[in-house]
Amino acid sequence: MRGYSGVDAAMLREEGRIRWLSDEDWDAALNWIFANFGLIWSLTVTHVALAAVPVVLGFVVAVPLGWVATRWRAVRSVIVGGGSLLYTIPSLPLFVILPYLLGTRITDPVNIVVGLSVYAVAIMVRLAADAFAAVPADVVDSATAVGFSAWKRFWAVELPLAGPVLLAGIRVVSASTVALVSVGALVGSANIGFLFTDGRQRQFLEEILVGVVASLVIALVFDTVLVALGRILMPWSRRTPRRTRQMRSNATLATIERGA
Repeated sequence: MRGYSGVDAAMLREEGRIRWLSDEDWDAALNWIFANFGLIWSLTVTHVALAAVPVVLGFVVAVPLGWVATRWRAVRSVIVGGGSLLYTIPSLPLFVILPYLLGTRITDPVNIVVGLSVYAVAIMVRLAADAFAAVPADVVDSATAVGFSAWKRFWAVELPLAGPVLLAGIRVVSASTVALVSVGALVGSANIGFLFTDGRQRQFLEEILVGVVASLVIALVFDTVLVALGRILMPWSRRTPRRTRQMRSNATLATIERGA
């Protein structure tokens, strides 16, 4: 979807696609929402798309890197430190520089997706490394002792046990990404951030509040979806008494020993 620059926004107002009521109307906020619902919905859909792709890409890239950082301690500082360094890059300059590096237009959504994916990996790689480091060493050793290859051990033992921590990590990445998408509005991206910039230019507080509420709703929906997926894919991660968790850990060891 094409982004809106300041000139585009003025043209949209002239064409009647952005409408608002006078300041004398006490119901300006509610009426503005109804009058501009199509625009708000369009910005929301774009915002969701721009946030969802980096969250998925960040998870897919960071999990293997986190596993490597845990398996080979020598490269852990390089991977984790590199991720921390990437996260220190300010978002707005990154969005401005990326078109020159990628050969895209300044308003191209690819710039936002790539930039947010970099931040997602930067956050998630440390959390992924901590998740795999938290897997009990005796369970990993048992899997190795009975003949599990590194590939099989990753999928059958390490990834499932690291799952709850990985889920917590991706929830943090999700919230951060949803918030950072709005910065893209400063370079012409058509997302909820447009409501902030346009409301600020016109001193229209109601429009800004609509953007804040919309961002919160999107973040809550993302988090709810992730929690639901976690419950479906990892039913064993639900809270249980410590004794039960210890019994399950012992059962896991026994299962690995029998499954050679």
